[in-house]
Amino acid sequence: MEVTEAINSRRSVRAYTTDPVPQNKIEAVLETARLAPSALNGQPWHFIVVTDPERRRELSKGIFAKFLVVAPVVIVGCGDLKADPKWHAVDVAIAMQNMVIAATAEGLGTCWIGSFDGSSC
Repeated sequence: MEVTEAINSRRSVRAYTTDPVPQNKIEAVLETARLAPSALNGQPWHFIVVTDPERRRELSKGIFAKFLVVAPVVIVGCGDLKADPKWHAVDVAIAMQNMVIAATAEGLGTCWIGSFDGSSC
């Protein structure tokens, strides 16, 4: 799928199958985050791949995150405030957007959620 096609076809998906996501697709999506631009190439981010049902259940307690309990994979993006106190949030957002587009190109549905307590990352 071309980039423009992935951008045009991307939708916020809130209903998922319980089929596991192949590891190679998860790795391909994560690689696009690594390649994202960041201030001074500081890459002030950490990404946590959550497949454990109990951890997904905990994450689904966020006000806008109820459907995460059924998503087979959740990727949590955390900004590293120490690595870049000024631009960490913007840099994480850019990397997450890369992952959303890459996931679409891989045939995966995504939904960007911002209802988590950032102090837990």
